[in-house]
This record gives sequence, structure tokens and C-alpha cells, in this order.
Amino acid sequence: MLSQSTISEPVGATSATRACDCYVHQFGAIGESARPAYYPTDMTDAEWAQVRASMPVPAWLEGRGGRPEEHCHREMIDAVRYVVDNGGKWRAIPADFPWWRAVYDFFRRWCRHGYVRELYQRLRRLERQRQGREAEPTAAVMDAQSVDGADTVRADSRGCDGAKLRDGRKRHVLTDTLGLLLEVTVTPANVHDSKAAPELIEAFMAEPGRMLKLVWADSAYQGEAQAQAFATHGVKVEIVRRSDGTRGFVVLARRWVVERTLCATRRSVCIPGSAGRNSEGGFWAG
Repeated sequence: MLSQSTISEPVGATSATRACDCYVHQFGAIGESARPAYYPTDMTDAEWAQVRASMPVPAWLEGRGGRPEEHCHREMIDAVRYVVDNGGKWRAIPADFPWWRAVYDFFRRWCRHGYVRELYQRLRRLERQRQGREAEPTAAVMDAQSVDGADTVRADSRGCDGAKLRDGRKRHVLTDTLGLLLEVTVTPANVHDSKAAPELIEAFMAEPGRMLKLVWADSAYQGEAQAQAFATHGVKVEIVRRSDGTRGFVVLARRWVVERTLCATRRSVCIPGSAGRNSEGGFWAG
């Protein structure tokens, strides 16, 4: 029989509290966090240091409106990571995190103001520079993946992909050559890859400082119309084909990178995006 002391804390829990230097702790009126780190999705101190250095400054701190927040940013981000990784409901957030409604409102507000996207893009550039690359890529890989939609997915935002036998939505993704996501759009599953590609490229190239010149893709993106749509943004599309006569699984040059990324996001994906991509104001699919 398990003793009370055995079940009083989750596996891996520690008694040490974590110091936090987020904006709310520095300029707000809250005390130190009392929640120890014990969930696998919690950021380590090293990870938080990277995130903290890339955090966008909240509007309330720059005098652009709003009131100071009441919850630690580190705890809020850990709570969002917990929901995304476990695929759980917002209402099912463990009680040792801030109230679920506060976490949900935090996520919605940050998506609406572009903070989540800004944070992700800063971390992506930082990781590229850490690996000896330029902050912005000149080459990328494109692909799409159809996934079944839940019963709650509205009929006007879902469709049937007859080739993959999927009834739901389709993720159209653009990654750099390291497999880091650059852009994501979500459409009904019956939208062909080539129809969504121009919007995907346009969304990525719309932001200043983009240096993309070449995109590798599969044969779904071939054709003169597709090439012209890419050329509008100064981007060339190069089709990577399977060798004639090959059967079964084959690792294809360049394309394997985006396939690996799609595999990693098979269950769910939360990629920071601009408002209007979907109902959450960010990129959610699944």
C-alpha cells in the first residue's frame, strides 16, 4: 500500500522553489514562485534563460495600455507547454499552475498581439545562430500533412482528403534546412497542396528581413503557375523526385527534413502565428 508521503507529490517533484526574473516578478507586485519544477514539460533554468532573453516586452510595461499582470510568465508558459504536449483540456490544467482561465486568457492575449509569434521567431533565429547559420534562411523545404479532425471541428473548416483517407484539416508547413518551422497555414484537408503554397510563401515573405531564395518540395508543387507564384517573391521552387522504379519508404534528399518535422508534430502543433489563422489566433491543428 502506498503511504501518504508517497502520493503527496508527483513523481520527480522537488522541494526547492525556482527563482524567476520574468517581467512580472521584476516590475509587478508578486512574490517568488512557490511551485517546484516536476513536470517533464517544465522549462529548465537553462531553457528559461534563453526564453527570458527573447521575451517581448508587454504592452503594460511600455505604457501602451493594460494593467500589470498578476501571474509569473514562466509559470504561464510552462502551463501552456503542458497543455500542448499532453493534448489536454484547458480546464484540466493541474491545480499547482495558475487558474486555467488565467492561462487561457494569457495565451489568447499573447497570440492576439503577436507576442507568441515574436517569441518563437526570436528563439528560431537564436538557434540558427547557435548552429553557425545566418539568422534568416535562404533555403527552405515545404510539405503538407492531412490529419483527422475532432468532432468539434466545424464543417466549414474541414474536408476529406481522398488520397490519404483523412477527414479533417491539412497542415501546410515551411521549414528551414534544420527542420525548424518557418511558417504554417491550416486549411480543410481537401485543399490541394499547390493551392495553399502561394499563401504560405506570401505569409512568410511578408515580414521584413526575409532572405528566402529557394524552396525544395515534392511533385505536388510542380507546374508553371506554381513557379510564377513563387517567383513573385523572388523564390525558386525545386522539385525533389523519387527515382523511377523505387518502392516503399525511401529517404529523399532535402525532403526528409520537413518529413521529420511533420512526424514530430503529428499529434498536435502550436506554432505562433498571426490572428486570423484560426479561432485561437495562433496555429493550432489536430
